[in-house]
Amino acid sequence: MSYIIDRRLNSKKKSTVNRQRFLRRYRKHIKRAVDQAVNSRSITDLERGEQITIPGKDLSEPFFQHGQGGVSKRVFPGNKEFVTGDEFKRPEGGGGGGSGDGQASDSGEGEDAFTFQINQEEFLEYIFSDLELPNLVKKQLKDSSEFSLRRGGFTKAGSPEKLNIVRSLRSAHARRIALSGKERRRVRELRRELEPLEALEKPDEIQLARMEEIRAEIKKLQVRIHRMPFIDDFDLKFNNYVKVPNPSSKAVMFCVMDVSGSMTQDIKNIAKRFFLLLYLFLTRSYKEIEVVFVRHHTQAKEVDEQEFFYSRETGGTIVSSALKLTSEIIEQRYNPADWNIYVAQASDGDNWEGDSPVARELIEQSILPYVQYFAYVEITRGPIQNLWMEYAKIERENEGDFAMEQITDVADIYPVFRRLFEKRNEA
Repeated sequence: MSYIIDRRLNSKKKSTVNRQRFLRRYRKHIKRAVDQAVNSRSITDLERGEQITIPGKDLSEPFFQHGQGGVSKRVFPGNKEFVTGDEFKRPEGGGGGGSGDGQASDSGEGEDAFTFQINQEEFLEYIFSDLELPNLVKKQLKDSSEFSLRRGGFTKAGSPEKLNIVRSLRSAHARRIALSGKERRRVRELRRELEPLEALEKPDEIQLARMEEIRAEIKKLQVRIHRMPFIDDFDLKFNNYVKVPNPSSKAVMFCVMDVSGSMTQDIKNIAKRFFLLLYLFLTRSYKEIEVVFVRHHTQAKEVDEQEFFYSRETGGTIVSSALKLTSEIIEQRYNPADWNIYVAQASDGDNWEGDSPVARELIEQSILPYVQYFAYVEITRGPIQNLWMEYAKIERENEGDFAMEQITDVADIYPVFRRLFEKRNEA
């Protein structure tokens, strides 16, 4: 008989470690559940995680068991009915009138599915691993209107309330040791010479005279040492504080979407899923995040989320109207010195031909100089439209600040999002 003994020490957070191992093992199930939840959530709904269901057949665990062992003899009966490759019919199960929500089945035995909950942090960690916000560092190095004072070493001058007592006393002690080093060494030498003379039982006159001379010199040196000031102006050290700009912890995301007649509800749903991913992503980098919804056909309007995705209003297409409104909102409400600004535009690419050059000019002159990143997503299965060609010119001239991708169906949303926000190796 064999025994397996696990002598590994249990850590204080053993359950946490086991949970992370469990989540890694069932990544595909979590991904499927997250994908299904995205379309039914509001963009700002981050107060909960997600419920994950794993079929019972996927919960099998490896285990050890003993073999039959020993020597055995078996007699196999002949086979006149089956040959290699034949399939046996599944045995029929007993269908009863149970009280469950499902219906009776004729497909044999089964196991209940396993359901568990992942929290918000696990939900976001799974989705946004290996992603980053473009130009985030560049924004932090810009001038900021908010500053904080931080310790920046020591200085020899300053106000009394900034005096560092410990550092000043340490400096004074070091000064006294350095300036009195010669006298202290001489005192030690004289005491070494005096010790054997004092140990004599009957010193002669010469030895007595020498002892008096040594004592007098030691006293003189000690007076000189003690005469040195305990602390001097040279020893004073004051805390030095420097002003450090505070990187902005606030961000605003502009969701710009075409709602003209060519934008079907399916296209709007794809756009919503993309905007939701972007919102979740931004909340991991900023303490305060605002969302501005701008919808347009021939005219642009700032709306709430419900109207943005589900309004039935429709019309022609003039993209420049939305870009102009976005620029005006930035100028009026969001100072680039205080806000990290991101713009995401979703469209099917259809635009009035004479308006596409106007849209490109607005982005280059009135939006890109003030935003961190502009992402354009074209949701279409048709040929490339004139708006895409105009935006391609912007991408060539503003690499790193402007990016564009095409989505044809729901399966493309997450891969496109990762390409737009993948980590970039800075040169």
